[in-house]
This record gives sequence, structure tokens and C-alpha cells, in this order.
Amino acid sequence: MPPAKKRPRRYDSARTRAAVLAQFRNVREAVAALTPEQLDGPTRWGEWTVRDLVAHLALMVDSVPRLLAEPAPAVREVDLLDWASRTATAAGRIDEQARGVDAADPVGLCARVAEECERALVGAADERLLPLGIGAMALGDFLVTRTVELVVHTDDLNAATGADVPYDRQALAACTRLLADTLAARAPGGAVEVRIPPHAVVQCVEGPRHTRGTPPNVVETDPLTWIRLATGRAEWATERDGARVSASGERADLADLLPLMG
Repeated sequence: MPPAKKRPRRYDSARTRAAVLAQFRNVREAVAALTPEQLDGPTRWGEWTVRDLVAHLALMVDSVPRLLAEPAPAVREVDLLDWASRTATAAGRIDEQARGVDAADPVGLCARVAEECERALVGAADERLLPLGIGAMALGDFLVTRTVELVVHTDDLNAATGADVPYDRQALAACTRLLADTLAARAPGGAVEVRIPPHAVVQCVEGPRHTRGTPPNVVETDPLTWIRLATGRAEWATERDGARVSASGERADLADLLPLMG
């Protein structure tokens, strides 16, 4: 009999909403300090400039008020543990949408989007279904996915500009946990314990389940290294060789399971 589908963990609604707004505020403040030369500079994503990256970040947050303005679907189709896989099929469409955003005034764009998002969330129930292109999803779950988008692309922004944009603690925690849970859902089992202190611990990979004492197969890393591995921004072998990942035990090799999303 196949294992039962893993149920997504629950997230505190108020903290998640605050985290989305706080991380986007961190981005806005950093963007306001960038020079025109920095905005038109390259990123690690192909032809995207920093200005394109900011447009994408704004689009990811603006999707909240935009989808709330649409009629609510009748049936939920996507949960948190489906999201990473389904998003991969929408990458081309998302890229095209980002390039269609007018980012001539990135500071003004971010300020408008932040105001609209905050206003739209007032009184909006977590259970309210949103018509995503990948299927209907509850608002509460969708906001958790926004922490992933914001944290991942804040890291991209830092890599491109050296701006050292800070990470809201709750946004970083939610992003880390969702990607860790996605790994556990993709490779169910209890043979390997993955530790990402201080935010997440999950068990995954088929094999003997650990019940007490020191687990025989352990992977440990920090949140940002984990997020980079999970999203294709870092390579398993490179991070392990650089001692940013500790992996002990014959099953503690996640190279074939990563990235979870690109």
C-alpha cells in the first residue's frame, strides 16, 4: 500500500501576513537606495537585469490583490506541497508577465504594490480560494508561497547588487519549512533526517526509520544554503565540499533529489 499523502503543516496566519509585508518592505527600502547603474546591471538569471528582478518581486506581491479581485473558484485544487512542482510548469508565463511590468520607477511601483496588497488583505479570509493559473489555492497557503518568492529573490537581489537586504525572520522560517516539507513529500520515508536550524527538521527517503538516539543518516545546513539548494541556486557537491552542508551516513546524499524548484 502506498504511503498516505503528507499533510501540509499549519502556519500562523497573522505571522505569515506580517512576514510578506515586512520582507517586501525590506526590498523596497533597498531598491530606493540603488543607483540607476545598479538597477540596469545584470543578475544571475540570464538576461534579467536588477530592474527586471524588482519587477518580478513586485508582480509576486501584486498577485495577492489581483487574485483577490477575481471571482473565487468553487473547489480547492492545489495545496502547499503541490505548489513547487506545479509552479515549474508556469515559469515561462511568469517570466513574460514580469517583462510586461512597467518598472521605469521601481520605487513607486513597489510602494503602490505594497499599499494595494496591505489593503486587499484586510478582512480577507485565509480559506478564500484564489484562481491561480496552476489551480485554485487558499489565500492562507498562497501567502506562505509568497514568502518563498520574496526570500529567494531577495537572495538574488543581494547577489546582484551586494545590497545586503535583510531577511524577515518569519519569512525566512516559512520559506525554509515549506521547501523542507516539499522534500519530505517528494521523497517520503524516515531514513534521513534533514536539519535546518533553527527553522526545520524533516525525515525523508525510503529505508529504515530512525526512532531513538542519533540518526544514522543526517543532513544539516543553514537556511539560506538550504534555500539555494532547493531552488537550484547552489550545487549539492559544491556546498558539501565547502562545508556549508554536513552529510553523514550512506543514505545522506540528496543530490538526486535537488533542486525542488528552479
